[in-house]
Amino acid sequence: MLSSYAITIGTIIVIQAIAVCGLNVIVGFAGQISLGHAAFFGIGAYTSAILTVKAGLSFWTALPIVIAIGGLIGLMLGLPSIRVREDFLAITTIGINFIVEALFRYIPFFGGALGIGGIPRIMLFDIRMKGIPFFFLCLFFLCIVILICWWFTRSWASLAFYAIREEETAASAMGISPVRFKLLAFVMGTSMAALSGSLYAHYMQFINAGDFSFPVSVGFLSMLVLGGIGTIWGPVIGTVILGVLPELFRPLVDYRILFYTLLLLVMIRFQPGGLLGEKSLVKNILSRTFKRC
Repeated sequence: MLSSYAITIGTIIVIQAIAVCGLNVIVGFAGQISLGHAAFFGIGAYTSAILTVKAGLSFWTALPIVIAIGGLIGLMLGLPSIRVREDFLAITTIGINFIVEALFRYIPFFGGALGIGGIPRIMLFDIRMKGIPFFFLCLFFLCIVILICWWFTRSWASLAFYAIREEETAASAMGISPVRFKLLAFVMGTSMAALSGSLYAHYMQFINAGDFSFPVSVGFLSMLVLGGIGTIWGPVIGTVILGVLPELFRPLVDYRILFYTLLLLVMIRFQPGGLLGEKSLVKNILSRTFKRC
C-alpha cells in the first residue's frame, strides 16, 4: 500500500511532467527560448477554477475551453517570438510571467492575493477522483501528451520545427514559414501547460498567484534540461528526478532555486543534451550495454 504522501508527490510529478512536455515542444522541438511557462500553467489553473467555481461547469465541460484559451493566449503571447530571438525572447517571456502573475494577484476577479478556493474535485462516472484514482487520471493525460509528442516527431511538421531550431534563416530561404511554425509551437506547448494547470487546480482545490511565479518556470526549464531537450522521455525523467530530490533533501528546500541554477550551469557545460539527449553519458552507457547484450 502506498502512503498518501507518496501518492501526493507522484501526482504532482505527473502534473508537472505534462507542463514540461509542453515546454519541450517550444524549446526542444522549435528552439524557442521560454522562461515564462508557469504563466500558461497558471492560466489553465485559473481558467478551470473560474469556470467550475463561478460559472458552475463541470471539469469535463470546462476542459476543452481551458485548453482552447491556453492555446489562444499562447498564440497571442507567442507573437513577440516573431520579432525577437535568443536573449531578447528570454527576457520577453520572463516579463510575460511577471505580468500574468501580477494580474492574478491584484485583480479582484481572480481572487486577488487570497486566490480562489473551493475548487471541486473531478467526478468520473459518479466517482470522486482523489488519491490513487486521480493519480491514474493524471497519468492517462500524460500518456496522451507523450503520444501526441511522439506522433508529432514523425510528422512532416516536425521537420520544419527542427529546421527553424537549427538555422532559422536557412529554413526561411527554403520556403519554411518561421512565423507559422513558431506560433504552432507556442499553441501546442501552452495548451499542454493549460491542461496541466487545470489538473493542478482540481487536485489542490485552492490556488493563488504564488503557485505560478517565475521560480516555477525556472523549475520547469531545469527539469527539461536535465532530462534532455528535444527528446520524448527527457521531460518525464527530468521531472521525476527533480520532483523526488527536494523531498529527499527537505532541509535544503529553501535553496531550491540556487540548486536549479547550479544544475542548469553544470548541465549546459558538461551535458548540454541532458541525460537522454545526443552524446549524453547515460545514453552512451545504455547503448554500449545493449550492444554487449
